[in-house]
Amino acid sequence: MADLPLGDPAPDDGRLPASAGTGAQERTLSVYLHVPFCAVRCGYCDFTTYTNAELGGGGSAAEYAGNAVAEVELAGRVLADPELAASGMVSRPASTVFLGGGTPTRLPVEDLARMIGAVRDTVGLADGAEVTTEANPDSVDARALEDLAAAGVTRVSFGMQSAVPEVLATLDRTHDPARVPRAVAWAREAGLDVSVDLIYGTPGESVADWRTSMEAALEMEPDHVSAYALVVERGTRMGAQVRRGELVLPDDDDQAEKYELADAMLDGAGYGWYEVSNWARVEPGDSPETGGLVHASRHNLAYWRGGDWWGVGPGAHSHVGGVRWWNGKHPTPYAARLREGLSPAVGREVLSDGSRELERLLLGVRLAEGVEVASQGGLTPDDAGARLAGLVAEGLCEPGPAAEGRARLTLRGRLLADAVVRELTD
Repeated sequence: MADLPLGDPAPDDGRLPASAGTGAQERTLSVYLHVPFCAVRCGYCDFTTYTNAELGGGGSAAEYAGNAVAEVELAGRVLADPELAASGMVSRPASTVFLGGGTPTRLPVEDLARMIGAVRDTVGLADGAEVTTEANPDSVDARALEDLAAAGVTRVSFGMQSAVPEVLATLDRTHDPARVPRAVAWAREAGLDVSVDLIYGTPGESVADWRTSMEAALEMEPDHVSAYALVVERGTRMGAQVRRGELVLPDDDDQAEKYELADAMLDGAGYGWYEVSNWARVEPGDSPETGGLVHASRHNLAYWRGGDWWGVGPGAHSHVGGVRWWNGKHPTPYAARLREGLSPAVGREVLSDGSRELERLLLGVRLAEGVEVASQGGLTPDDAGARLAGLVAEGLCEPGPAAEGRARLTLRGRLLADAVVRELTD
């Protein structure tokens, strides 16, 4: 697992500085509920997950929902602090909730419902709130999906990854590809929006393999598709296999070809991109050019647009009003601190105005709606215009938005998004 960032000590009561309330009325509030349990730890995974569901000291899966509820209640107290209210913090129900992991559906539906209920009772849920759970295709059945919908879940994101058995085996994924369309059908019958997550660039995966996976995904007609390039992190089992030469990673050209294939197939099937790695099915009245897609993940958009969010669970990160903090990774000390009435956060940082502006650009440039660039780093409108003109000349940004001071990536720009950011910030 990746190391936690360095930062300042987090206060035991979780209290936020008054500055976190400034401008809150202009930002959405989201809640992320992390469930750190999996049946098998995949070789490429760098997330905070555990395969042993019987951790001691109150950190077991059986006790997890109660621990998560305790942190949701802490969030309610912190966000209602009168000092925050005096600086502009307003009472905002959560517009989105996301249960991620790990595999949230490793827990009983009753536990997930209890966690969602705690958000509803403590923080509040906005009318029409989006409530998403991740799920492995083999971790749910028709009854479980019906029960999740009854508990308030509106959307399910299935970890499909590939339709090719050999690719799944390399990724240490255990589900049968034939299970995915059955799970998607059950989710639809339960009235849930459906997303499927794919990974391209697995060692040994051919372009034909990737096309097979894309065809299988599109045949199910999901509402949303995520397609991520495989990133092999140091410290993972797959990372060790690559270092030993047992697996060979694809080159950049292979990754680019697969991304372009995915984009072409999705576009041809009626999906619009709204973030570099995410596409949603286009409905009448949608605006793909601005990212205005009804089936887009509103929770992820909240991150990319700079909203506030509280991350619940071991290893979870949070961000409210320019204050970022992170919880300790192990479920046992996480549970122990909450039992003592203490925040599970182990570090935090208060971002400078410059850091917040840089993050706005780094995240916003990935969106189909694009991002205003003139204020970044004190750039004048003339400076910003000159840089955007250069990016347009290189085929990385679209000319129309650039003329208005906005960076909107072309297809080539999506492939070279990091280079665009460097040009705008160096």
